[in-house]
Amino acid sequence: MVAFGKRLKERQIQEWQGYYINYKLMKKKVRHYAQQIEAGVEDRRHVLKDFSRMLDNQIEKIVLFLLEQQGVLATRITKLGEWQESLQQEPDISQLCELKEAYRAAGQDLLKLLYFVEINAIGLRKILKKFDKRFGYRFTNYYVKTRANHPYSQLQQVFKHVGIGAVVGAISRNLGELQDRQGSYLSIYDQPPLPLQDPIIDSMKTAADRLTHSTNFLNFLAQHALIMQEELPAPVEEEAEDQKYHFMSLLLNLANTFLYMVNTYIIVPTADDYATSLGAAATVCGIIIGAMAVAQVFSSVYFSAWSNRSYFRPLIFSSIVLLVGNIMYAMAYDLDSLAILLFGRLFCGLGSARAVNRRYISDCVPLKIRMQASAGFVSASALGMACGPALAGLLQSNFKIYKLTFNEDTLPGWVMALAWLIYLVWLWISFKEPVREVEANGTTEESNAAGAADNDALEKGATRPLLICSQDSQQRDFDEDEDPDEELEEAMPDETKKPVASLATAYRLLTPSVKVQLLIYFMLKYAMEVLLSESSVITAYYFNWNTTAVAIFLFCIGLTVLPVNVIVGSYISNMFEERQILLASEILVCVGILLSFHVIVQYTVPQYVISGLIMFVSAEVLEGVNLSLLSRVMSSRLSRGTYNGGLLSTEAGTIARVIADATITLAGYLGDKLLLNVTLLPSLVICMGSIIATIYTYNSLY
Repeated sequence: MVAFGKRLKERQIQEWQGYYINYKLMKKKVRHYAQQIEAGVEDRRHVLKDFSRMLDNQIEKIVLFLLEQQGVLATRITKLGEWQESLQQEPDISQLCELKEAYRAAGQDLLKLLYFVEINAIGLRKILKKFDKRFGYRFTNYYVKTRANHPYSQLQQVFKHVGIGAVVGAISRNLGELQDRQGSYLSIYDQPPLPLQDPIIDSMKTAADRLTHSTNFLNFLAQHALIMQEELPAPVEEEAEDQKYHFMSLLLNLANTFLYMVNTYIIVPTADDYATSLGAAATVCGIIIGAMAVAQVFSSVYFSAWSNRSYFRPLIFSSIVLLVGNIMYAMAYDLDSLAILLFGRLFCGLGSARAVNRRYISDCVPLKIRMQASAGFVSASALGMACGPALAGLLQSNFKIYKLTFNEDTLPGWVMALAWLIYLVWLWISFKEPVREVEANGTTEESNAAGAADNDALEKGATRPLLICSQDSQQRDFDEDEDPDEELEEAMPDETKKPVASLATAYRLLTPSVKVQLLIYFMLKYAMEVLLSESSVITAYYFNWNTTAVAIFLFCIGLTVLPVNVIVGSYISNMFEERQILLASEILVCVGILLSFHVIVQYTVPQYVISGLIMFVSAEVLEGVNLSLLSRVMSSRLSRGTYNGGLLSTEAGTIARVIADATITLAGYLGDKLLLNVTLLPSLVICMGSIIATIYTYNSLY
């Protein structure tokens, strides 16, 4: 991410410049304290006292200015209220319009004040974390508890924006009363379901929500998509960004995500039966399922590059390819051809437009709803993952139309082909290609993303300079939610901030902590793919489950995704640090794998179901926390362009799925009796390796 100090300077309102937190001074102070302690000049007690006093002074400066501005706004709203009262006695349409504009202007100024509070709250949090990591103990806990719980707390003014809520309420109430309510002058308290049409009210509510952290769950869920979110608040003026937004296009984008996940998992319960009906071994289901992932390794790259120029055309291409792929998959039965079956699945993988889905949300959805759109992307994926096997369980018919067979093996292909045909028509009619900013040379902004530095300061990525060496590199602060090279950011030339132009360059930008996060992502996707893809073979061998039973099992597992994320995002993430949740989840995944092994005693349904649930749920928790950390430690050069962080994580997960499915097929040659243990063994080794790498990396960095 771009250095916070630089972004703070760029986002400051000029007339308020002297009242912001002096982040740069405090960062220098932290480095100075560390040098003094190492040299033996200062003791820790004196450092704590001096730093606490400096923080108190900074907070007092912010709070006194905040109270002054609240008073100015309160006086202004009082006068507007008196004006409104007089107009109720003698209504005047022109003056009512002026009054509305005056309230909107007050709302805009309140937004500036909310952004002022938010920027300073972020700065305080960051400098406290920086101090903790530099000195190795929890000064933050001590400072916040002693200051926040005091009856004269000034810290509460910053973190809880005491008093601002009343101003938000006053402007919202009065603007609401001035809305056209069909001649009624009812209060918003009398008719709370009525929507407030004025956009300034929504903007104020959004800004206030960010300060109160009322969207913790949405934020946690959105991070699964690995779509970079702005940490600093957006500018007040968002009209230009809103012009690029089209709700129906976003809905189509999410529908593509949902259908693709359904398409991926709808064949899992029946792939083994389909393989045996074509004369192959049941374990060839691994290759059948994995063929889609093999093609996705390549399609992710060209779709990511294509989305630099268009979103509509790649989505059209994706739909056509998936339509053809599903028809081939369904017709392989009557043609008695395993090759056509595999080619059909490869075609489906070549239509994977998840890179386009991510880029559309990142580039075309306004910042104020981007988090909700990202959460929608993850929810659509989770819902598709659950609905795929469930739909397969319902498709248990067996009939013929002319020479085409429709049974439990072929119906998934025919149903998905029909779904993609309907989607294609809907897409052609309703999708609106976003307006792209045209530069002086006539090329689009996106097409030049890989060749020129972006002008937007917030989108310029923090980058590790490849050829720069300095003494500061020995003092890098690996804070969990900012780039470790923040101190060097302002000195870097623009050329080093361009989006990367190749996977090799992207790999060179990966720090040890990012590589560990990608290894964890690889591990959890590998373990989940082994569990899901071999479920039909394992349950048929040990428990004689039919297709419906396997579909119900997979459906129930898929349904756990959203409830688990609600619990983690709303509660657990507020009680523990993310790195603690990360390590605990890895250990639980390992426990689930160990419990899944068939040793000496008889293998039972409870053992399989419980161990599978532990493994899957832990992996889901791990995925959310892992991607949350990954989005913070990854260079912002990887936040846009073709070779972005989303592409890297997709490739890591897809390669893991390919290897897992290949392992299932290869292990099948050893017989069904050994299949379970042989496929679980690599999962266990990779999981233990990721745990060791996590402990080693974070101990060395922190």
